[in-house]
Formats: sequence, structure tokens, C-alpha cells
Amino acid sequence: LVPALLWMLAITSLALAGPEDSLPHPTPVQAAWQDLELGMFIHIAPQTWQDSQTDDLSTPRSAINPERLDTDQWVSVAASMGARYIVFVAKHEGGFCWWQTDTTDFSIKHTPWRGGKGDVLADLSVSCKQRGIKLGVYLSPQDRKHGIGVGGRATDPQAQSGYVKLFRQQLTEVLTRYGDTMEVWFDGSLTFDVGDILAEHARNAVIFQGPQASIRWVGNEDGIAPYPAWNAVKFGIKKWGDYTAADGDPDGDRWLPNECDARIRSTWFWKSHNQATLKTIPQLMDMYERSVGRGGVLLLNHTPDRSGLIPEADARRAAEFGAAIQRRYGVAVKEASGHGSDLTLQLSAPVAIDRAAIMEDITQGERVRGYVLEGLVNGQWKQLAAGTAIGHKRIDSFVSTTVAEVRLRVIQSVAEPHIRKLAIYSTGRP
Repeated sequence: LVPALLWMLAITSLALAGPEDSLPHPTPVQAAWQDLELGMFIHIAPQTWQDSQTDDLSTPRSAINPERLDTDQWVSVAASMGARYIVFVAKHEGGFCWWQTDTTDFSIKHTPWRGGKGDVLADLSVSCKQRGIKLGVYLSPQDRKHGIGVGGRATDPQAQSGYVKLFRQQLTEVLTRYGDTMEVWFDGSLTFDVGDILAEHARNAVIFQGPQASIRWVGNEDGIAPYPAWNAVKFGIKKWGDYTAADGDPDGDRWLPNECDARIRSTWFWKSHNQATLKTIPQLMDMYERSVGRGGVLLLNHTPDRSGLIPEADARRAAEFGAAIQRRYGVAVKEASGHGSDLTLQLSAPVAIDRAAIMEDITQGERVRGYVLEGLVNGQWKQLAAGTAIGHKRIDSFVSTTVAEVRLRVIQSVAEPHIRKLAIYSTGRP
């Protein structure tokens, strides 16, 4: 009787299970990360003194002395932009380390800056905590100083063994000395495993590339996600950690959201003669709407100069960008949330609108597969926008239209839609 009863219970369970039970869901760490929406990348390295983007190892450590370096200024720039986190390049591909590492003499410890006692990562950790900005760290597996290639790959087994030990120590240092880390970047992925270190010291962090990746590179350096940019992927179609937005699949089995990295200038590192490439506010807002507005997280790079400060023009542009986001999306005409295939916003009087932001409750999975946004115009429903994916956030722009009501109709979904927010805006912008 017992086997028969268990069989009946199993059949009943399968019959009661809905399609939502097979949907991938974000972990709490992934969901919290997606809510950040906007972050700031910071690149400074020997390249800054070389007017180069690749460290040719020609800069003597005695020349690296950013006397005005002020992490409070960096964090102030991030806050003015509306960034909720910073990813600091603690070590780029050349191998130079900006913290007091015990692993190499190619570090800030062996420069004139603050008599060799300075620690940029320590300063930045304090500055971030004071302003409520979360901190992530970029630790390059490649290391030219030690003759190590992309992914942390050495040319011979003995060198490989030695470098794995060195890198593991570096990773342990940056994850244990400076408080909680919210993101770890392994640019170019990893050819060896550090999962035990991440499990012990980075439980609250998302991981960029490598075998433990929990977010993915969007696939370009323009800060733009494709549309649709589905959050799920199918495991096994390529090496884990190498997925990009192009691998998004609404029928995927694992949650792997997109981070969209981009540069506010034309280069990742400061150059002495490229201030004219500083992106304009229209360019930045277009980037924002095609990254955050397509469900991704935007990571916008800034470039401290040889003094250690983010240049004044760049800082000013960051503040202008933050103000532009607030002007456009800071206050909605009206917003609501709800479950089901229809959600209506009833207005007290007709109003002209030109933008809408829709968010799913992604903790319940990405359920919507098709939707239409409509406005009530002179008693008739008129289509304003339509799409497939919503996910964390979808921003739709359309010709300014005076409406008495707005409704969202989900025309295709894999389970009951959970709409976290439907908000409409009147921005006066094309």
C-alpha cells in the first residue's frame, strides 16, 4: 500500500504543479544586484601614466604617485550619477595591485604614494560605507608582470602552479580585508577554480565570468543590451562564464542576468588628449534606456587621471547624467502594481505621456512573453507600445499622447503575470 500511495501522491503533485514551477528564479543576491541598476567602474593603472590602454610595463613604480587621489571624490561622483555600486579595478592585466598585497612587489606598497603605506582599496571601502555605496572588485586573472596570459593561463605547469597560489592569495586578501564585497570581476574568465574562496568569503557577491559566474557580460562595451534580453540561459550550450546576452533564452533553465559595461570617454583608462570624447547627455540617456530599460544593469566607467582625481569635466558630466535620469524618471505621472493579464491606470484628468516603465516581480521568475501598452484616447483604446520581454524593467518610449487611462495587457505568458510596477511619465523628450 505504501508504494501505491507514494505513486498517487507523486502523480497528484505533478498534476497540481503549474508552469511557474519550472521557471528559473534569481537568487536573493542576484535579485538585489538587479535592483541596483546603475554602477560605476573605476580604471586607474600604470596605463594612466603611459597614455595607453595596455600596460607595457615601462612605467617605473617611482613614477606612480597620484598625490591628490581622493576616494571620497570618486564616491561623490558615483552618488551624483545615481550609481548604487562601484567596481574598482584593483588589479588590471599588467598585474599592478592597488592594495597592500603580500604577493608581489608590483604594488602600491612599492611606490612613493603615502610613503608606500597607502591602500586605495581600503580608502575606497571606507568612502563607500560612508555614502551607502556598495563595493565590488575587479581582479584580473591575466598578469603581464608574472608572464600570465588571459584567464590566468601560464606557459608551463610549474609556472601555472605558482600563479594559481599567488592569485588565490590575492583574491583572499581583497575579499577578507575590506568588508563585504558585492561583485567580483574575473575579466577574461578563469582557467582554474577559486570556488572555495568565493563560497567562504563572497557569499553576498555576484560573480562576473569564471566557473562560478552568476551574471554575464552583455557582449559589447557600448552599454547596450539587445531586445529582448532574456534573463535565463540554457545550461551546457557553452562553457559556463562565457555566456552573453545573445544566449538569453525565455525557455532557459538558469538565471543569469546581464551587466552592460561602457565608457564615459572613448577609453577605459585616462588619456591626456581625449576629453572631447566625453559622452553627451543624450548619448548617456540613450545608453541608459537601452541597458537598464532592457532589464540589464549599467556599469559606466570613469577614469581618474595621474593626480588620482576623476577630471572635473567628467565629474560634472556624471552629475548631469544623474540629474537627467531624475528629471525623466524620478517622478511618475502615476504607477500601480498587480497580478494578472490586465493592469489599468485610471487618471484624474487626461495627460500627455511619452514613456512607460514596466517591471515584473522577478523573484517569481520571468513570466511575460508578450504585452501591449494602450492609452484611452477620446474614448478609444490606442496602442502606445508593444513588446516581448519585461523582466526586471522595460522602458518604452512613444510619441507624446494625451490619455485618460493607460492599460497593460499581457497577451502571452507562461504563468500568471506578477507586475511589480507599471509607471507612466511625461518627459517632454523625443
